[in-house]
Amino acid sequence: MTVRTASLWQIRQPSVIPGFGLALGVTLSWLTLIILIPLSGLVWRSSALGWATFWELATDQRTVNALRISFGTAFLAALINVVFGVILAWVLVRYRFPGKRVIDAMVDLPFALPTAVAGIALTTLYAPNGWIGSLLTPIGIKVAFTPLGIVFALVFVGLPFVVRTVQPIMEEIDKEVEEAAATLGANRLQTIRRVLLPGLSPAVLTGFALAFARGVGEYGSVIFIAGNLPYVSEIAPLLIVIRLEEFNYPAATAIAAVMLAISFAMLLIINTIQAWSRRRYGYGA
Repeated sequence: MTVRTASLWQIRQPSVIPGFGLALGVTLSWLTLIILIPLSGLVWRSSALGWATFWELATDQRTVNALRISFGTAFLAALINVVFGVILAWVLVRYRFPGKRVIDAMVDLPFALPTAVAGIALTTLYAPNGWIGSLLTPIGIKVAFTPLGIVFALVFVGLPFVVRTVQPIMEEIDKEVEEAAATLGANRLQTIRRVLLPGLSPAVLTGFALAFARGVGEYGSVIFIAGNLPYVSEIAPLLIVIRLEEFNYPAATAIAAVMLAISFAMLLIINTIQAWSRRRYGYGA
């Protein structure tokens, strides 16, 4: 009975690798210094505004539109990246073709490219007089200086997160599993839906969460192609900068706090679904 009670109160599992206490202490100290203290300061400043003032600033029509554009375009771009990122990862893992190494290296280009450079390049391409924009404008499609341009920019910066998250998991899936499904009479769609996707779903959700989080906070690549028109294509991070330049610190704090709350809630939901997916398909808790 005593042994059982002790095991219930045991905080960590025994390990042959020493240094758990030191590593945990360094980890918690670093997270507290880098993440928790700044976020706590933001929450404290928001609470100091008072509920009435905070609600008035957070529900301002310009703020609501900026938040809607930021989260809506980030969510749409993350969905697009999930579809094409999984396809791209599949091609890189399952096929051999000339130029594969070049394409594989190009996937990481948004990581190394400054976001401002990406924004300028996308604006040059998709502006009404740009190489691609001049072809789209005659058929009524305007990309630059619209929310559609924001989606394009966020797809560009978020694609590597999905590819690099899904690709290692795909490499661990043996081709024999697909061949076994085929011998049992499954077609390609059934193999993808019942054999491959269950194992890939946690990685896909992780890639989606990373791409979405990057899109919500993206600034450099968006401000050039968005046009920054209030109530039309103005993103929340830009509105925060505008409020700071106006020395309107309460409004900037309120917008940042709302973004923090919405982002935390959405990521919590995504992580909950991911944990459920792992338990559902037997990939650990």
